[in-house]
Amino acid sequence: MSLAITSRIVAGVVIVDLSGRLCFLEVALHKQIKELLDEGHRSFVVNLADVPYVDSFGLGQLIAIWTSIRSAGGHLVLLRPTDHVQHLFQITKLNSVFETAGEEVQAVRSARISVPASA
Repeated sequence: MSLAITSRIVAGVVIVDLSGRLCFLEVALHKQIKELLDEGHRSFVVNLADVPYVDSFGLGQLIAIWTSIRSAGGHLVLLRPTDHVQHLFQITKLNSVFETAGEEVQAVRSARISVPASA
């Protein structure tokens, strides 16, 4: 199952909805985030509710987009990571790096207030 990526804007925050497995050689997510950054977007929520599986390459992609967004002065919130993904974050200690949220409204609010209006 390939990864399906759609994006939408809610209250000035880009919400990227993912569906499928985030695995080896999946680079479309990083490309899309880069394009959105190039357009000037800085507040991001990545919805992981429909991502049942992430491998080490997929974790690397999440780290790469987090780094790209942070380097551009932006903020990333991961929305509804599955139990599998949360477990991966715990064993890799990435739960101390990634901000997560259980509800979209909470994620959007957090992403908005974390980026200065001038960014």
